Amino acid sequence: MTSFNWNNIFLNNYGTPTIELVEGEGVVVKDSQGNIYLDFLSGIAVNALGHAHPAVIDAVSKQIRKLSHTSNFYANEPAINLAEKLIAISNLDAKVFFCNSGAEANEAAIKLSRRTGKKSLIAANNSFHGRTMGSLSITGQLAKQKPFKPLLSDVQFIDINSKSGVRKIKRKTAAVFLESIQGEGGVTPCTNEFLKAVRAKTIKTKSLLVMDEVQTGLGRTGQWFGYENAGITPDVVTLAKALGGGLPMGAILVTGDAKELFEPGQHGSTFGGNPVVASAALATIDVIEKENLLENSLNMGELLIKLINQIEGVTEVRGRGLLLGVELTELAAKDVELECRKMGLLLNAVNEKTLRLAPALIVNIEQVKRCSEIIDDAIKNVKKSGSNS
Repeated sequence: MTSFNWNNIFLNNYGTPTIELVEGEGVVVKDSQGNIYLDFLSGIAVNALGHAHPAVIDAVSKQIRKLSHTSNFYANEPAINLAEKLIAISNLDAKVFFCNSGAEANEAAIKLSRRTGKKSLIAANNSFHGRTMGSLSITGQLAKQKPFKPLLSDVQFIDINSKSGVRKIKRKTAAVFLESIQGEGGVTPCTNEFLKAVRAKTIKTKSLLVMDEVQTGLGRTGQWFGYENAGITPDVVTLAKALGGGLPMGAILVTGDAKELFEPGQHGSTFGGNPVVASAALATIDVIEKENLLENSLNMGELLIKLINQIEGVTEVRGRGLLLGVELTELAAKDVELECRKMGLLLNAVNEKTLRLAPALIVNIEQVKRCSEIIDDAIKNVKKSGSNS
């Protein structure tokens, strides 16, 4: 697999990878053994423009020759331009804070909610907001939480798309954290009706609505942000993954009265708004706009849904745009994932029965068709091997 002994040099929090990727271009990657793959995971929804996109390479190269880092003691032009761009594409009257990851963005939102004077938080069962202690506290997956308890104590979990969940939002609630589509939770969308009801209730209780768009943001659902489909305006939007065009970048957009909650010295990030990464983010957004990749995301997503729904052994395809969950009828998703990998397709088993697809927004018709063909063949192969054993 690799030229080094993984288990001797890395902590065991990931387990041992089976392949080592060495280079990529667009939606295609190559491993250290020379094998070629279609990358339909994109670094977990990170590489919005695929690998080695010329616009990102050019932007990073130009910026690092001029100024690589400033810290938050000084302003830099790319960060200013990026903040203005995020406000423009979101169509929000917002202010911005930059960090380095989705977990950090959600940590910032948790801290911001404390400035309301309230401490109670609400999040969703099966949600995922990060692995730091605060973001883990609002991640509705017991298996991930249990080894690290005690976590933040005043957190209540609700089922998405339920009236009972909306009723649990009270005046004591500081913030409600939701994903428009639960990525790690099986690619399960919130309904528009549910999001509208939560927004109405949080306005009534003067609670912050925080939309975690870390996995769904920046065009993945066919819109800039997944919550837009419901026609709501959140108080806080958390971003990361695709934002940096493959480099580490996170952000929160804060609207309304919440814009004034933080005071100087109450939060910060040494690398937040790094000019090199901000330049990569600006280039990524520019390409998404110029090449109509929001439309491509919708169109390619619809084609994937149509093709994969025709495969025997698939129960349903959930999601929107290019964040899709393929629910299998009977086979273990991990077995199908491994068979797909052998056949040259990278995706992942997000739970026991669901495969997650999150290809780059530049993916084309031929690649989408090939993806569906491999999934079809992989399911057949796994069934055949199971019947032979």
